[in-house]
Amino acid sequence: MIKLTLALDWTPNINHIGFFVARDLGFYEQKNISLEILNPLEDNYQMTPGKKLELDLADFAIAPFETVISLNNKENIVEAIAIFAILQEDLSCVVTLGNSGIDSPGKLDDRTYASYKARYEDQIVKQMVINDGGTGNIKLIYPEKLGIWSTILEGKGDATWIFDNWEGIDAESRGVLLHKFKMSDFGIPYGYSPVVLTKKQNLSAKKSDYLNFAEASKAGFLYAKEKPVEATEILKKYLSENDLKNIDLKKSLALTSAHFGDRSNCGSMKHERVISFLNWLVENKLEDENILRQTLYTNELIGQA
Repeated sequence: MIKLTLALDWTPNINHIGFFVARDLGFYEQKNISLEILNPLEDNYQMTPGKKLELDLADFAIAPFETVISLNNKENIVEAIAIFAILQEDLSCVVTLGNSGIDSPGKLDDRTYASYKARYEDQIVKQMVINDGGTGNIKLIYPEKLGIWSTILEGKGDATWIFDNWEGIDAESRGVLLHKFKMSDFGIPYGYSPVVLTKKQNLSAKKSDYLNFAEASKAGFLYAKEKPVEATEILKKYLSENDLKNIDLKKSLALTSAHFGDRSNCGSMKHERVISFLNWLVENKLEDENILRQTLYTNELIGQA
């Protein structure tokens, strides 16, 4: 039995359901894998999943595609590669409260945006505001990561970036109306998020084991899609008390599972979508054109090479 470690980007949520299903139902074990899942709450988000990958504290990290770009282009290069896209469509959006009067990104000028300090995040949001006719002059604040959502709910910030299939469901359960602004609606071809990434050298050295990991993970997500009741019962065991109270898992999975893909494309990434995001970063001078020549993703582990 080989031990592999997966570092989560957030506390367990609907985007992770396939991994917990696959582990609890023995899909990894059937592939001779013992999977350890690292919850970022264990170190209060002090170390990012990408850093855990860099330091060999994890075989795999869950993160936005931006992390792959970052690792490959930092001073001490980490040759990372995305191997599995959890969602085939972008379910994230920038939101404001429904009673805020901020019903379009252009109205965020001189308003407060609660940021996660993710790579490109602040620039993407500013550009969204500009594309909607604003100046992009937003006020940035950086609350504790687990406090960002409550910052918006409590009116201490005007906007933030959420996953509609999680915080969006949370807001609905609380009776909180939101204005939602998707990147694609404002001229920003956002890439895949979240993805599973690993080191290229490890992928080469452990190709068979990593292939087994991807196949078992894919089986977990497809099981969640086909048997939502059973899958949500598994995920419940790993959720925080607050999430259990405020998230309607049935609704959350219903919104999410259609975007896991099917047996032919679950986990895969489309070249045109990746290159469109990379080109946008270069055109907006957020990255050097060198990123266009780098191999930043592969579909080889999920049968779509």
